[in-house]
Amino acid sequence: MKRKLALAVALVLTFGLLAGCGGGKQGDQGNQGSQTPGSGSQQPAAPTGGDTLVVYTARSESLNNAVIENFEADTGIHVEVVTGGTGEVLKRVQSEAANPQGDICWAADESMLKDYAEYFESYVSPEDAKMLDSYKNKSGVSAPAFCDPTVFIVNNDLAGDIEINGFEDLLNPALKGKIAAGDPVNSSSAFQCLVAGLYGVGNGDPLSDEAWNWVEGFIANLDGVSLSSSSQVYRGVAEGEYIVGLTWEDPAAAYVRDGVNVRVVFPEEGAIMSGQCVSIIKGAPHMDNAKKFVDYMLGEACQSYVGQNLTVRPLRSDAALNDSLTPWADIVPLTSYDGNWVAANKGTITERYTECLENAG
Repeated sequence: MKRKLALAVALVLTFGLLAGCGGGKQGDQGNQGSQTPGSGSQQPAAPTGGDTLVVYTARSESLNNAVIENFEADTGIHVEVVTGGTGEVLKRVQSEAANPQGDICWAADESMLKDYAEYFESYVSPEDAKMLDSYKNKSGVSAPAFCDPTVFIVNNDLAGDIEINGFEDLLNPALKGKIAAGDPVNSSSAFQCLVAGLYGVGNGDPLSDEAWNWVEGFIANLDGVSLSSSSQVYRGVAEGEYIVGLTWEDPAAAYVRDGVNVRVVFPEEGAIMSGQCVSIIKGAPHMDNAKKFVDYMLGEACQSYVGQNLTVRPLRSDAALNDSLTPWADIVPLTSYDGNWVAANKGTITERYTECLENAG
């Protein structure tokens, strides 16, 4: 994850009034407080009673709300929410290891969590058996719950008859200066999209000559355009400034859902499909509630609620998807992708990309 420090919310809901994953209730969101990881003086509100849970999360506001608000409404357990970037959340868990203040860490994929496994409680939910085979809890401590794959967003009005099915198509001269892409040195989404291209074009070898020849052609077709924020990519395509952009499925599918004339393209060479995990913090003050939260998040009702109402992809085998999400059968995953290798070699990849960029200039 990868995101700027966000304003956290302490969600206080009137039990029974909010639409729950499994119920038909409707209601309002209560007052919100502010918590920020790493702020020194600020701490989660002091837990009181047994019906409390403290969640550290780096996920989007919409996903946080969909899961946490419904969990509160359906269980009556009050959740204190602390949000931040992935690195900030993980550092907080690490720094509090001797005296845990949080119960849940909802922050990253398995490769990024690998070095933090000692700070998490061993727990495999009974719901794990229902998750897709590739997203079962193999570590014993971190359970993949949702994913946001790397995709293209294409403006249908501007694309016309131009074929845009994979990374090789991005070298088409007709797209010169009309591709929206972020800076992979500073943007996690741009970096993941670059890595997807390297693996895809390099036939599983992201350092191959084929992969980096593609990078050189891709940079040339960017024609000096490198966007400073990930939101500029999908907005630029949706608003007609660019024909195609490299982004996540979530914002691209949201435009499809909202009736904008764009489409989501999963590259034919493959997409990165990393599962974003939920983990119980070792020594969690509210261990029983933490286990209930993991079970709830992986449960069919909550997974289907997210799949039907958001554009984040649930990972349960029987979860329902809305029409804006591409069916699993139509997606080619990058099976050769190695998150651990990428994490260890990120500097090498970004330095080489920068060299290609300088040579193009």
